[in-house]
Amino acid sequence: MENSASVLLNELLSPARIQLDLESKDRESVLRELVNQIPELAEQPAARQTLLRALQEREQLHSTGIGDGIALPHSRNALVGLVDRSLVVFGRHAQGIAYDAPDALPARLFFLVVAPTVTQHLAILARLIRLLRDPKLRQSLQTADRPEKVIDLMREAEAKI
Repeated sequence: MENSASVLLNELLSPARIQLDLESKDRESVLRELVNQIPELAEQPAARQTLLRALQEREQLHSTGIGDGIALPHSRNALVGLVDRSLVVFGRHAQGIAYDAPDALPARLFFLVVAPTVTQHLAILARLIRLLRDPKLRQSLQTADRPEKVIDLMREAEAKI
């Protein structure tokens, strides 16, 4: 887990990549909604489609719902050439979406991970899983009233580990 310490999630988030009111009704549409939340790909429909297809293929293998109302959509492989640096998109859904999580709870908190290398990809996932074990953080993310608050919460949580 050594290199996950060098990854700071709060630096991979940005207010533009945070959606506190996801409107999707199912897993397929929430993936599209999260991908559309990436400003870096706004003018690149082919790149958005490539990412969406990679996410859909990963979900077909096994759900990225990890339980406790959390899903970590990510592709099976690093997306070399799609992005030049890692990024995380955060989305929140008020009611939750059925996501085939091990505990069968609907996913309400979504962290879409996009990374250009396998090392970064794995480090980000490891860091997210470690932070999201904290029920207080999960609860605070449920009630954050603006994107900047989400980033602050992640920064505070990372400072404790």
